[in-house]
Amino acid sequence: MKAVVQRVKQTSLRVSGELISEIPFGLIVYFGVKKGDTLEQAEYLANKIAKLRVFEDENGKMNKSVIDVGGEIMSVSQFTLYGDVSHGNRPSFTEAEIPAVAEPIYDYFCEKLKSNGVAVKKGMFGADMKISQLSDGPVTIIYDI
Repeated sequence: MKAVVQRVKQTSLRVSGELISEIPFGLIVYFGVKKGDTLEQAEYLANKIAKLRVFEDENGKMNKSVIDVGGEIMSVSQFTLYGDVSHGNRPSFTEAEIPAVAEPIYDYFCEKLKSNGVAVKKGMFGADMKISQLSDGPVTIIYDI
């Protein structure tokens, strides 16, 4: 399971030109499921990300979580995190879980984020999404569990 987490000032997500979701500030999480990943891993990752301290405190130190600052999370399913380009130039996605298995794990991950007290907006699983984001920092954290 992989997640790329970026601190953002603003993010919006559209499918076929229609606004699906947006957040004013917080984190965008690109979430990928590998074959064999489990719900337990998704829960662990959700707990870690909800408590990730990448927002500044009153002393300018990254010491506050998205919960602490009242931010939101935009969660986007992203199978291309498992693109293997070690052989040639065209990525292979053989490590990525099939959609029928990955989607329930993604949904569970989002529910576990919510159960930590975070407002969560989602992308549209399997859709061609257009995402606009204003990165903050930039701050990017990669989880690979």
